[in-house]
Amino acid sequence: MLQVQFIRENKKVVLDGLAKRNFADAENIVNQVLAADENRRATQVELDNTLAESNKLSKEIGNLYKSGQPQKANLLKEKTGQLKDASKDLQEKLNGYADELQSLLYQIPNIPHSSVKAGNSEEDNEEVFREGNIPELGENALPHWDLAKKYDIIDFDLGAKISGAGFPVYKGKGARLQRALINYFLDKNIAAGYHEVQVPHLVNEASGFGTGQLPDKEGQMYHVTEDDLYLIPTAEVPITNMFRGNLMQETEFPICVTGYTPCFRREAGSYGAHVRGLNRLHQFDKVEIVRIEHPENSYNALNEMVEHIKEILRELKLPYRILRLCGGDTGFTAALTFDFELFSTAQDRWLEISSASNFETFQANRLKLRFKNAEGKSELAHTLNGSSLALPRVLAGILENYQTEDGIQVPEVLIPYTGFDMIK
Repeated sequence: MLQVQFIRENKKVVLDGLAKRNFADAENIVNQVLAADENRRATQVELDNTLAESNKLSKEIGNLYKSGQPQKANLLKEKTGQLKDASKDLQEKLNGYADELQSLLYQIPNIPHSSVKAGNSEEDNEEVFREGNIPELGENALPHWDLAKKYDIIDFDLGAKISGAGFPVYKGKGARLQRALINYFLDKNIAAGYHEVQVPHLVNEASGFGTGQLPDKEGQMYHVTEDDLYLIPTAEVPITNMFRGNLMQETEFPICVTGYTPCFRREAGSYGAHVRGLNRLHQFDKVEIVRIEHPENSYNALNEMVEHIKEILRELKLPYRILRLCGGDTGFTAALTFDFELFSTAQDRWLEISSASNFETFQANRLKLRFKNAEGKSELAHTLNGSSLALPRVLAGILENYQTEDGIQVPEVLIPYTGFDMIK
């Protein structure tokens, strides 16, 4: 959530940033925010003055009683009664303006970083890095959904029987390879200085609002209505909310946390090879990294996260590229996002496997996540997160790119975790 003071003092910057996102009706909603804020501040001043006058009269009434002037005191008591009624009305009015302002602010996305280009969709994203060799596969190369069936390692039909489409069952060496990837990712993150946590897979509404999934992504989240809890779409939500409401010291930075969770997303229904198999699921596994940073270091931290993810993909020996997302494709809460995509040779297409984002103060403002700076003043921290990594498409890429006529080779770095080097 943008700070209203920032909007008030930087209206043109805000409008230019929203234009990069093609945010509809930007000027109208910004003007509504400024009007609601002006009404709120004016009402606050009026309420403060009314309460101050009431307190002043109360003291005078006390002095009049003490000096034996009850008639004058009673006249003033009538006035204080009127002031109390007025202050009650003003408080209700103030609450209304505050609620209106909050509701409007929740509708405005983050302002993109200066390096983010304007654009309408993923077609306008910028490729900033590419690495790895795309393997030459024979004419008999199969996509991962056929390989999964051939080697009996993932059963999509069985998952559909149990739950529905988008809930696969991993079997045998497929399940072991999945578990190996989770442990490998966690070990890499821990070695890089991230502290591992296990967090709840259900969160309350405040947590959803804190990281910006609510109200923006409410339709994509599974809602347990009886308990008013939400299944997490990513570990970013519970991990970042661990710090909601905290007032930190500068010496605590950086805070680096990693965690594995299943993730649940009610994706829009669509069909075709681009969503087939592991390409798009309602439930999938992901290992996340989250950082809480001093504002002066957050972009250095983002670069470190990008380099860390690159190292993992190098060890897996998977061909990948990095995209800097344009304004139209950048997520609601992010200021700058780098997407990692690996090349699926059998599908002849790029598959997104990770996003690393800096949210600057956008989430921290919702979370009330602050620190005391060198001058002892309270200041909003910066939050960042990245996938390291999302498993389904990484697994799809391994199955497809490592397939041979004799079976599917296991990446060398994973063999100590799987206990086998080939799926036959």
